[in-house]
Amino acid sequence: MARVRELPVFPLTPEPVRPDVSPDAQAVRLAIEPTGSTSGPRFALVTLGCDKNTVDSERMMAALVGHGARVSSEVEGADVVIVNTCGFIQAAKEQSIETILEACQLKERGDLKAVVAVGCMVERYGEDLAREIPEVDLYMGLSQLRGLVPELRRRRLLPGESELAPNMARPLRILSNQTPHTSYLKISEGCDHTCAFCAIPLMRGLHRSQPVADLVREAAALGRQGVKEINIVSQDTTWYGRDLRRGGAGRNAPGLPELLRALVEGTDVPWYRLFYMYPSGITREMVDIVAAERRILPYLDVPIQHGSDRILQLMRRPERRGTILERVRWLREAIPDLTLRTTVIVGFPGETDEDFREMLDLLEEIEFDRVGAFPYSVEEGTRAAQMDGHVDESLKSERLEELMELQRDISFEHNLALVGRRMRALVDHAVDDDDEYVATARTEAQALDVDGVTHVRGSVRPAPGDMVDVEIVDALDYDLVAEVIL
Repeated sequence: MARVRELPVFPLTPEPVRPDVSPDAQAVRLAIEPTGSTSGPRFALVTLGCDKNTVDSERMMAALVGHGARVSSEVEGADVVIVNTCGFIQAAKEQSIETILEACQLKERGDLKAVVAVGCMVERYGEDLAREIPEVDLYMGLSQLRGLVPELRRRRLLPGESELAPNMARPLRILSNQTPHTSYLKISEGCDHTCAFCAIPLMRGLHRSQPVADLVREAAALGRQGVKEINIVSQDTTWYGRDLRRGGAGRNAPGLPELLRALVEGTDVPWYRLFYMYPSGITREMVDIVAAERRILPYLDVPIQHGSDRILQLMRRPERRGTILERVRWLREAIPDLTLRTTVIVGFPGETDEDFREMLDLLEEIEFDRVGAFPYSVEEGTRAAQMDGHVDESLKSERLEELMELQRDISFEHNLALVGRRMRALVDHAVDDDDEYVATARTEAQALDVDGVTHVRGSVRPAPGDMVDVEIVDALDYDLVAEVIL
């Protein structure tokens, strides 16, 4: 690792995710009021990285509350700060390190009793971090997190057994985003793929599916907490259940179709949204379920990463251009009003102008409704880091700009085609100081943080979490303008 103290400064509460930026390098600000015991130690948890990390943090916070702690979004006034680190790309590593250093400065001033660092980056670089930043009181990687509460109790940072909350009063998770009507369900951990650019298996291990019954129980609990929209996430959502089949259950082991049916039957959550659906893993049965179940939104996040077969092979991706086109055809033939989102990497080692043009051609042919694009980042320990032909940063930037200009036009045309349509929308925020708009909402076609939003006009002022019927009256590059239908 580089000398961590020489890294640039990142704030504890960074800017929100932009639609054209990978969310893995962003931070999640916990937007919760103090929760838990009225007299226990106060913990602040700063989550860096992706939505999978958010789920981990929410589970940690629930465990802390169940053991007598107060949890809050506010670092000021906390007794202990826990930093849930991200190690996905270099910017995320730097952000994690600087956030830890900022917390250590608070401890040095006497504002904190302890600093704890957990998560992906600690899993991979724990020994290096402990050597470079000894001021941190406790480091715990992902594989050690089951021991977090016992270790905090041993260090007297959590109360003893007599002060525990009753089992029935302990939540599974404490929702931590600024829109508590939207949440995430992480259905598996780790990844079996060996993509050349990705370090996730080095941090989170091989794929492990969560049991169906546990996931239904968790989703139902989220519904009881007021969640209207659950985003189903993992490293490869289509892979769900394959490890269970290998583990002795055979063909009787549930896969993603069985999980989706169980979630719909076992909960009353209105919206389920599917993310990280590798094209190669999409089956006809999955397509039929999404087409048939109204509560599974006609929205799929389908990461393709590139459009050149040569680069896809170098990336060690499990699909090629033909597979991508076939799966998109299946989906669009079966699901009316389908919204497709994807992610791509620009400037992978060896990417030529011809390869880049092939990617642009594929994006133009498919016309994804949403595209998240980001430049290739060298990740230590991955195959791609050792490859020849690394692309100059300025050329990456040029290609990224050209790609996003193409997608901006596609997005605008798709939004323009929606003008005059009536749609269901979920309100995220009420607008108090705008003469024109009364709320910010999202339609079925707009996912939280990574897509655009719908600016709502009207004589009524809906509250966050309300579902309203709207008519689209105007289109912007990424956003929509709508009026409430009374």
